[in-house]
Amino acid sequence: MELGQIINVEVQKLNSEGLGLAKFNDFVVFIKDACPDDVLKCKITDLKKNYAVAEIVEIVSPSKFRVTPKCKLQKVCGGCSLQHISYNEQLKFKKVMVEDTLYSILKEKIEVKFPITSGDNYNYRYKIQYPVRSKKGQTRILAGYFKPASHELVNIKYCPIQPTICDDIIEFIKTEAEKLSISGYEEQAHSGILRQILLRVSELNGDILVLLVLNTSYPLDDIYKTEIEALSSLLMAKFSQIKGVSINFNNSKTNVILGEQNQLISGQNYIIEKLCGKEFKISGETFFQVNPKCADLMFKYIKDYIQSNYSMPTLFDAYAGIAAFGIVLSDICSSVTSVELNKSSVLKAQETIKMYDIKNVEVVASDTLKYIDKCKKTFDITILDPPRKGCDEAFLSKVLKLTNKTIIYVSCNPKSLARDLKFLLNNGAKLISIQSFDMFPNTPHVENVAVISLQK
Repeated sequence: MELGQIINVEVQKLNSEGLGLAKFNDFVVFIKDACPDDVLKCKITDLKKNYAVAEIVEIVSPSKFRVTPKCKLQKVCGGCSLQHISYNEQLKFKKVMVEDTLYSILKEKIEVKFPITSGDNYNYRYKIQYPVRSKKGQTRILAGYFKPASHELVNIKYCPIQPTICDDIIEFIKTEAEKLSISGYEEQAHSGILRQILLRVSELNGDILVLLVLNTSYPLDDIYKTEIEALSSLLMAKFSQIKGVSINFNNSKTNVILGEQNQLISGQNYIIEKLCGKEFKISGETFFQVNPKCADLMFKYIKDYIQSNYSMPTLFDAYAGIAAFGIVLSDICSSVTSVELNKSSVLKAQETIKMYDIKNVEVVASDTLKYIDKCKKTFDITILDPPRKGCDEAFLSKVLKLTNKTIIYVSCNPKSLARDLKFLLNNGAKLISIQSFDMFPNTPHVENVAVISLQK
């Protein structure tokens, strides 16, 4: 096999990244935009020791699972790479993908329950985060997603996985920013002012927050103040759904999206979202599931499990964010301790607790690892909802000591979930179940809830 070679293959399945997997003379070939059972004519574009990468030249015989994507940019945008596959087949793929990932690390066949879905595989994403760029020597502002494995921006005017008003708002920001001489970010030169556009939409009532990430330091310099305030006023006047405009300061030369400082420019810095009957204040930088309808189903699933198996347990809510788990579960627990480092999230959690007059939830502003290092209490149940990288072994060891009965592990990364499960199982835990939730339709990503028993 050589670069540029044309080959004919039949796609066997998708890999964990959603690429088609085929074999040519027993050599593995990965193909973008492929579908299981496609017969394809492909061109080899990259050649490694153990595999090749190819692009489709011709679909010789399309799979029965292949459908027409809603988005014309699906093939070049890195946003939702499975739009060309029927939705039910996407769900089947995610179940098998999680099972295969678990087996590759645990060396044990584990059944994963078929993904639960809200039924909305379009217009489901209520948090939108677009990088902004301007090309060198040009004033035109581009915003969208990066092509896969690159920093080449795809300028997007229409995205079917988000509320349609978001397209209008982002296009308005680009147009008015150009008129106001607000420059887009140039990554190589680390110049330009507007770095990211972040929108947070309430599924509950349609209210919207706008967060503009600027390539500058706090506080806002007078050089940009007039223009940013003018843009904010134009946004608030044009769109009645926008309840507030804030800016975030990030002048670091990294891929980190948000800096540590925020400043409210107009309106309010929060909107209201609802989970399991409880309303929460969320801001632009607050961690909250991007798919509220599916998140509601996941929270209900966890609540039903605890209520069916325990009578008023004590609960430890790690990586708590705005303490959504702790607050939702407070009425079926005797006491809840929620630990979160971000001060803004802690304040919003405390406001919700006060609003509902909840007496049995304690919110601790602390790094979770530092808290459990000093914690003298134990809990019946621990809920873990860590970042995508998962937990380290030192942290998991401490969680095992402070948890008496059950760990409920919420994860968006099957690989880190499998790795952490391996450590827990090797240290006396028992896996009860894994339930998938399709939080991210039309993408290879999936949320999983693992129930892990510590009772001998």
